[in-house]
Amino acid sequence: MAVSLLKSLNLAAATSRNFSVLAPAMTKATDPIQALFVEKIKEYDTKSKAAGGKMVDATKETEAGLQAELDKVAKAYGGGAGVDMSAFPQFSFQDPEVEPIKL
Repeated sequence: MAVSLLKSLNLAAATSRNFSVLAPAMTKATDPIQALFVEKIKEYDTKSKAAGGKMVDATKETEAGLQAELDKVAKAYGGGAGVDMSAFPQFSFQDPEVEPIKL
């Protein structure tokens, strides 16, 4: 009897704990900081869609710095002018010439 009572208490505690974790996610943000955070995420989402895949709120200097870093990485890993670093590399293997065994 004592074991079943402990199990039911443990189940009740776990249920209330799980509900308390999910309850804030299911309600609207009432905390002003939480509301500001959600507002900024939505604002970033609209700016991101307007940028069309580029950096959000990027200046010419920022874009130039990004391009310089990408060029540096491309040069370090075998890229360069006219090389598409996003394409999968093409391998060409040739079988070595095997000399016949003379017995």
